[in-house]
Amino acid sequence: MSVGNTRRLPEFDLTGRVVLVSGAARGLGLALAEACLEAGATVYALDRLPPSEQSPDFSRIQARAKDELGTQLHYRQIDVRDVPGLNMIVGEIADTEGRMDGLIAAAGIQQETPALEYTPEDANRMFEVNITGVFMTSQAVAKQMIRFKNGGSLVLIASMSGTVANRGLICPAYNASKAGVIQLARNLASEWGQHSIRVNTISPGYIVTAMVEELFKSFPERRTDWATQNMLGRLSAPNEYRGAAVFLVSNASSFMTGSDLRIDGGHSAW
Repeated sequence: MSVGNTRRLPEFDLTGRVVLVSGAARGLGLALAEACLEAGATVYALDRLPPSEQSPDFSRIQARAKDELGTQLHYRQIDVRDVPGLNMIVGEIADTEGRMDGLIAAAGIQQETPALEYTPEDANRMFEVNITGVFMTSQAVAKQMIRFKNGGSLVLIASMSGTVANRGLICPAYNASKAGVIQLARNLASEWGQHSIRVNTISPGYIVTAMVEELFKSFPERRTDWATQNMLGRLSAPNEYRGAAVFLVSNASSFMTGSDLRIDGGHSAW
């Protein structure tokens, strides 16, 4: 953040801040966790996966945080549906660090099933992870922010699918869950603004992750079709959301709350 004796854009600096990122064992969550580390934050990655199933990049980023960035990346295994366990872990982190500054709620699941074939069990699982899980993670973090009276910023990962129905993608429960995340953020923002807690969402477009690459093996036409559906004519990579995450977690967005930052290559703007 410094060049010589001149500080550049200090409002983006997260040095000394503690940020939790759910769903950060791999994919988008891990990319956003690394961005917060580069901005100076101490980051705690929360994910249901055991360490053996983390992305191969996780250990590299963890070592980089310590050796190059002068900060730390920690890992806590927890399923966001385990609310008592979630509250215990978040409370322990706050006790250890003596503060709580930010959350990026990136944990989520996807299931592609026609509406006529969806079972209530599958639908409830989708909503339990993608809406209730995000809600309870936000609540656990907000309780600690209020406890320390220092405010903070919550960033909930929604989707352009919370605003539009994706052509050729059969995922009614997923889209409904992401619409729920956008509305949840507005309501949390309205309640927690009095505590100087800001709540915003990021709505990504199609992102090429390892999971999506596997999907392309079954539906190779989607790699081309999806790219033609936005104004840039290509798909996005997880790293293209790094700047937005740091912006929303940091003081750079200090007067922004209850808003949705849609980053979809113009997909929804046609």
